[in-house]
Amino acid sequence: MEHRSQAESALGGAAYGMLFVLGVVMGVVGGFTHPLWPVGPLPGAAVVWVLMLFLVCLGAGRLLRARLAAAVPGAGWLLVTMPFTVQLASGDLVIASGLPGYVYLYGCLVALVVAYLLSPSSSRGSWLLRGYPAKNQT
Repeated sequence: MEHRSQAESALGGAAYGMLFVLGVVMGVVGGFTHPLWPVGPLPGAAVVWVLMLFLVCLGAGRLLRARLAAAVPGAGWLLVTMPFTVQLASGDLVIASGLPGYVYLYGCLVALVVAYLLSPSSSRGSWLLRGYPAKNQT
């Protein structure tokens, strides 16, 4: 078992915390902007948000070499997006039913799952948490 220093643990925690906050920000901004720019019958902004969330999650998973890194921004996005789908007593709704809402909500959920599955499992650990040059383990 590999032991990590306190600095490496703090750096890893900061990286995952930043990814979570990025997911929260993407959820807030995407929730309010997904019905913008319709391109014919296709909601252009919703498709862009699906692609952006997929690329952020996949990039995090590949860069940190851990599926958890792909799931953390998705968890931040879900934390914000799910309450946006609930209708308030006044009738207000952020993500309404309709093509833009469906493309944004279900497309992003599929993008999260696919990014998670395409990310490598953390068998060797993160490049961010490993020291270079590689240490000889005896």
